[in-house]
Amino acid sequence: MTGWKAGRRALLGAALTAPAVARAQGDWPQKSIRLLVPFPPGGATDLLARVLADRLGPQLGQTVVVENRGGAGGSIAAELATRFEPDGYSVFFASVGTAAINQHLYPRLPYRPEDLLPVVLWADLPNVAVVGKNSRFRTLADLIAAAKAQPGQLSFASSGNGTTLHLSGELLKTMAGIDMLHVPFRGGADVINQLMAGRVDVSFNNLPSAITLIRSGELRPLGLTGPVRSPELPDLPTIAEQGYPGYQAVSWFGVQVVRGTPEPIRQRLNTAVNAVLAEPETRARINHMGASPRGGTAAQFGAFIAAESAKWAEVIRKSGATVD
Repeated sequence: MTGWKAGRRALLGAALTAPAVARAQGDWPQKSIRLLVPFPPGGATDLLARVLADRLGPQLGQTVVVENRGGAGGSIAAELATRFEPDGYSVFFASVGTAAINQHLYPRLPYRPEDLLPVVLWADLPNVAVVGKNSRFRTLADLIAAAKAQPGQLSFASSGNGTTLHLSGELLKTMAGIDMLHVPFRGGADVINQLMAGRVDVSFNNLPSAITLIRSGELRPLGLTGPVRSPELPDLPTIAEQGYPGYQAVSWFGVQVVRGTPEPIRQRLNTAVNAVLAEPETRARINHMGASPRGGTAAQFGAFIAAESAKWAEVIRKSGATVD
């Protein structure tokens, strides 16, 4: 075949293929969508993801199915997400850990964060330091005094290495000048079970996973890790208020897709999630958990991730936090 004939055929093929691709993207979605969550059921990540799945389905006209895949501070699920087909039928419920922390904490990460593209910021929330209702610690000051008197003897639990829950404890250790043993678990539900059984002294949990037990009196809160008090627990002071100005560790979650996903699909998903966040009922559900609904453009989420990555890199450097 001569060169000009081959070129003409390639151009003709591209012209015929482009409308078919555009139609396929325009018709998305035509089947159910998988929402991969990087932590086990029962914790704040899972609870917030299920609110999204519940309301996103009607927006898109398809079922959204939650799949939990915990482990390694979310890295196991994130690595799986980078191997998704770029067709929009599998999306990732990113956490601050998977998007902005793990690359600074793990010496060898099984995925590249840049292979997951931002779609939209879903919600953010403070963490909370809690003890069991029978704990000898009544206040944060009690805990810190005991930790200073018994260096390395107290333990704090989190839902995994590299999470803001882990770093909430490391940041407190640095700012208060104390030493506590970090004990990681696979999810927020496991942390609470171990705490209530008295196997660990204190834990840092996302507020949504602990707030029901705080309200019932099963858990005693010592302080919030966010910059301001929560409207859901207005009498609970922040850790910063209790003598540690500048202390702040906030968790957040958003939607990402694998690199290569067509831009029309990414934009459709952004529009649908923002529509969900505009629903008064959805906003009320998120607020009741102690979280704050967010939203915005994909570009805004990307800039936010970059800023958070820089911030947590500095916190990790200063605290000397490591993973086992």
